Amino acid sequence: MRAYQLEAPRLDAVRIAELPRPTPGAGEVLVRLHAASLNYVDLAVATGAFPVPSLPLIPAADGAGEVVETGSGVTGLAEGDRVIPHFLPDWSAGALPPVAGRRMRGITMPGSLADYAVVPAVSLVPVPQHLSFTEAATLPIAATTAWRAIRTGAIRPGSTVLLLGTGGVSLFALQFAKAAGARVIITSSSDAKLERAKALGADEMINYTTTPDWDVRVLELTGGAGVDLVVETGGAGTFARSLNAAAEEGTVFVIGFLSGADLQTSLFPIIMKMLKVVGSNTGSVADLREAVRAIEAGKLRPVVDRVHDFEDAAGAYAALSRGSHFGKIAIALGNGG
Repeated sequence: MRAYQLEAPRLDAVRIAELPRPTPGAGEVLVRLHAASLNYVDLAVATGAFPVPSLPLIPAADGAGEVVETGSGVTGLAEGDRVIPHFLPDWSAGALPPVAGRRMRGITMPGSLADYAVVPAVSLVPVPQHLSFTEAATLPIAATTAWRAIRTGAIRPGSTVLLLGTGGVSLFALQFAKAAGARVIITSSSDAKLERAKALGADEMINYTTTPDWDVRVLELTGGAGVDLVVETGGAGTFARSLNAAAEEGTVFVIGFLSGADLQTSLFPIIMKMLKVVGSNTGSVADLREAVRAIEAGKLRPVVDRVHDFEDAAGAYAALSRGSHFGKIAIALGNGG
């Protein structure tokens, strides 16, 4: 089969190779992958910012495809079923598994930049009927994370949500929040992206380049109350402002570190406002199933900014590193379907 291999922690070390097609064992399924999508963790892996146990490695956590073969003991799945393998295949539901036993696609096990992948049957979720393979490939990390953010923040009609940036998680959270009847405030450095977010349902837009004190603007927009949920993607450079923008007993859902991971900030806003600061490590297979049900019920569609051919995976990584995208960057594997 064709597969990319990350041979060293550098972007120029992601190369196409010919590898043996894997065979499913007991409880496993062989999936012919039709599309993959990139997340910032994939970029971090490819640049060495997120160390992996060993190289070479087939990269890219997220993908979608169809069942080709099932191993012994697998029930409920048949050849041709359209499926999404989850990023954390051993986290079926409930509490997060211990680090020592936590496999991660594209990090500690083969990822999605290959013609085929073997995954545990319990980690597969059906592709929503109205979505293409390319759209479905964007769901495992981004949609699961956004869904958990909305649930963790107990978002309901009348709630207010603040989204930092217009990446995949933020745009999934925008759609989930609007489906729940919430008011959404979103930030970006691009007025054009803010207009696109408005078309998706965002209620207020803030350009953080022209309004660097965006947290103050959030407080103005909410009559001083703040927001019930902040989906915090920025990290060290935005965290203090996110705390300021949050309402009393609000939730700051921390998913990213685009401006750095080493944090120094005052604890007083957390203490005085009794904030809930919640870290995110995506979510379980059950969480992805819930997100997929919400997507099906609302006929929601992932926002795919661009689709690269399999041979141009390097171009997809380069586009992600530039940060100019709106939504998700996908890669078509050219396997039909």
